[in-house]
Amino acid sequence: MKHRSMLLRTSAVLLCAASLAGCSTVKGWFGGDKKKDDGKPNEPAELTDITPSVTVSKIWSASAGKGEDRIGIRQGPVVADGRVYAAAIEGGVHAFDLQTGKQVWEYRTDKKVNVRLSGGPGVGEGLVVVGGLDGEVIALDAGTGEEKWKARVPNEVIAAPAIGMNMVFVRSNDGRVTALDAASGERRWFWVQEVPMLSLRGNDSPVLGPGYVFIGNDDGTVSALSAADGRPMWEQPVAQPEGRTELDRMADVDGTPVLEGTTLFATSFKKQTLAIDAPSGRPMWSAEHGGAGRVGMASDRLVVTDPTGAVFGLDKNSGAALWSQPALARRNVTGAAVQGDYAVVADFDGYVHWLKLDNGEFAARERVGGKAVKAAPVVADGIAIVQNVNGELTAFRLQ
Repeated sequence: MKHRSMLLRTSAVLLCAASLAGCSTVKGWFGGDKKKDDGKPNEPAELTDITPSVTVSKIWSASAGKGEDRIGIRQGPVVADGRVYAAAIEGGVHAFDLQTGKQVWEYRTDKKVNVRLSGGPGVGEGLVVVGGLDGEVIALDAGTGEEKWKARVPNEVIAAPAIGMNMVFVRSNDGRVTALDAASGERRWFWVQEVPMLSLRGNDSPVLGPGYVFIGNDDGTVSALSAADGRPMWEQPVAQPEGRTELDRMADVDGTPVLEGTTLFATSFKKQTLAIDAPSGRPMWSAEHGGAGRVGMASDRLVVTDPTGAVFGLDKNSGAALWSQPALARRNVTGAAVQGDYAVVADFDGYVHWLKLDNGEFAARERVGGKAVKAAPVVADGIAIVQNVNGELTAFRLQ
């Protein structure tokens, strides 16, 4: 089943590429072109000089090992209790001090087994959990990196597991969510959502609420499951998979939904963002801006990026667009994070961009090794962490 699912999705992408030769949309999904923007509509927008209005300091950098390169899994770090946890396809799992970048511990997989760590890490309840391209799930002690248990799910894991309520929730690429016992790795339950014939490469973590597991699905819906037994509680479309072709119908909710209080925010590749009452599944508002990446959350607004590369600030209470920034068109912009008074996104050429939250204007720009960044930046304790596809992590602080 695993190989059939991967073959179907790969075949669909190849068929699309073959039948739409020169299609700028397909080209934009799977990697930017470093040629300068000379007026051709398919080229990534050329960056123009800006006058920084905030000073960004690069405080440390480190390597997690050989990164994902062109696999397209959006591998990024996670921060908890003053540590940055990061994994790479080859190189194991590393824990770094958030303030200094000093390595605290590392976990190396057995070279004879050839485990390719692709999903994660996720962290919680004293565990760091990662997944692999062959369905492996490995739980480590968050304090020491000592291996606690191993398990396996039926398909590749390219999303970070979520940990809570004494369970580990693993999203695999076949649309399945598996709940494992946090102490032993024993399977407690599983739930499956059918995956469309054609969808974006990638998915993101479940998000946990009191007694709930919320999942963004490849068919454009968000599902709420009972954490105790996986029983579906409700399902709500963020965007309808409408259109004449499989391409037109792509509506993936690939970024982890964001839960604030009892409101769940989710965004779709169909350029739709939805606010949902989490206990009931009732829609609260819908906005015609959004994308497949993560939502950035500020006190009074959201920040979303759409498939064209445009960045939008949305009013948190109504979904109304407060501003837009179109200057990163076709640069394969990541999902957004919020650092102080600024939104942070990165792009296919390794540039990190800070935008003013009040109006979307560029405030600063830095570069991280010249390699693409596909995962959304992560912000904790005022520090932004970016991981590129070469497995390199860079930490930034605003002065």
